[in-house]
Amino acid sequence: MEPVSREEDSVPGVTPPEVTASLDGDGGCIAQARDLATEFLTRVQGEYGLPVSARAMDLTQLVVSELVTNALKYAPGPILLQLRIWVDLIEVTIWDSNPVLPMARVADPGRVGQHGLEIVMAVVESFQAHRGPTGKRITARIALLDGLD
Repeated sequence: MEPVSREEDSVPGVTPPEVTASLDGDGGCIAQARDLATEFLTRVQGEYGLPVSARAMDLTQLVVSELVTNALKYAPGPILLQLRIWVDLIEVTIWDSNPVLPMARVADPGRVGQHGLEIVMAVVESFQAHRGPTGKRITARIALLDGLD
């Protein structure tokens, strides 16, 4: 997995830091996506001086993992992952080739598996799914600070 673009600004607040990577769809790309998220947030802390709580780091890895896993499971072809900072949030966006929008299932503690979207929606500040001409775009936003660290 190689980043396909990386936008960095010299004046914080003008253009948000971001990275976009194309994932080939193999099983190893889930770990690569989590690593990219960790590296990105670490870079944001070091280069931009933005505070990122340990909880935000963990939740970002979880959300990236769940969204990439779902894209691999339900959409053929490559996946595009974008991580971007918006003020005090990290925005995680996944594009895939399946136009069917995800729907969280009703909570069922007896159900084995298929809780990923429920988990994502429980830990993010916002969640959006949009159908496009060649698939869909899923965007989740996670607070960088939570007051718990």
